[in-house]
Amino acid sequence: MSGDHDHDHGHGGSELSEMDLRVRTLESLLVEKGYVDPAALDRLIETYETKIGPRNGARVVAKAWVDAKFRAWLLEDASAAIASLGFTGRQGEHLIALENTPRVHNMVVCTLCSCYPWPVLGLPPVWYKSAPYRSRAVIDPRGVLREFGVTLPEDVEVRVWDSTAEVRYLVLPQRPAGTGGWSEDRLADLVTRDSMIGTGLALDP
Repeated sequence: MSGDHDHDHGHGGSELSEMDLRVRTLESLLVEKGYVDPAALDRLIETYETKIGPRNGARVVAKAWVDAKFRAWLLEDASAAIASLGFTGRQGEHLIALENTPRVHNMVVCTLCSCYPWPVLGLPPVWYKSAPYRSRAVIDPRGVLREFGVTLPEDVEVRVWDSTAEVRYLVLPQRPAGTGGWSEDRLADLVTRDSMIGTGLALDP
């Protein structure tokens, strides 16, 4: 499944925060005065949501797939391991890595707002901030996964983790079969944003 999926999870009438309102007001003024092309702005945001930001996380995952010591460090102290690669910043102070296995699938949500690990995933997608995702991910995680195109065997346990202002999560997806001997750069191309949230899987080679 591509990290650029276009499934619409809706806004569910969720209220905008004061910061969201300010951003939208500023955006409207810039567009109205002709300083910003709305289509160009949308493309820029999409690029940061799906390509530039998540590429950092993909590099972390790829390194964990090929380097056993780094993987152990990531699972023990994700903040330090990720910082060693130069990925630090706001909303990345306390990160925990969750490893997917043949028996356990992890999925991340923020039920209260939209806490998100910006240093490794960039901007949060719109659906992550939507009320339907925030509620249904907890109530019916398998149903949400199916909507993203992920159907797991019944014997796989689905664990849902709720991000907070203090703790944010990065899912370490399973390494796809048939990738033995691949370089970190090549492996990183298989890691999608959604696979690091847990709403997707790494791409098949």
